[in-house]
Amino acid sequence: MSDREEFLAGERLDDVALFLTDDYLDEQGKLANYGETVEGGVVLVEPGDDGRRLFAAGTGMKAMEFAQGAMDTEGAIVDDLSGGTCPAVEGEEGGDGEGNEAEDHRVKFVFAFAEAKNEEVGGLYADGDVIHAYAQCECGQSYSDRWVVDE
Repeated sequence: MSDREEFLAGERLDDVALFLTDDYLDEQGKLANYGETVEGGVVLVEPGDDGRRLFAAGTGMKAMEFAQGAMDTEGAIVDDLSGGTCPAVEGEEGGDGEGNEAEDHRVKFVFAFAEAKNEEVGGLYADGDVIHAYAQCECGQSYSDRWVVDE
């Protein structure tokens, strides 16, 4: 099982995952060597602090500040973390709402972390471990999604 699969299965609750498009990868391809190559980029799963530093180095933003800003806008992030559907694309020509967006609505990067099941909090968190994912679109829109880990 890959690091990404373990993360998505809720087995790496102390780690963070990053999807960086090919545009964000360094010219020497060193980051790609540490992650799993997916269509359009690489998904890296790193220990929490290391992953947040890597996110900041790759994007120029602090991970948790980015997440706080993105959480106010709901969107759809692919459950393998390799893309998403920008909420700004709805109604625009060239977007179909199923991840096939106009050119200016491609995901630039995704930051994600998992939170352990917590029955005391209730709601979604009582159902199982929860993946929190935050994306930045080419158009500048940031958005978030979250879901319960499949068992």
